[in-house]
Amino acid sequence: MREDANTLELVDICTVSVDRTLSKRERIIEFIKRIKNPYRFRCKEFIVTVRYSTNGPSFEECLEQVMT
Repeated sequence: MREDANTLELVDICTVSVDRTLSKRERIIEFIKRIKNPYRFRCKEFIVTVRYSTNGPSFEECLEQVMT
């Protein structure tokens, strides 16, 4: 994996945990605070970049599915 200053700063999503007793809204806010950039992050050795499809679900809908 090529690592530069930008990729070294990415948060590994596998290390992020959120208190499941919080409300859904609070969990989403806490998750975003911890991951710093929900559009670009790491998942172990992979770099994930979120992109949109004109006919797909919104980012918010996808995030809600992950957090529930």
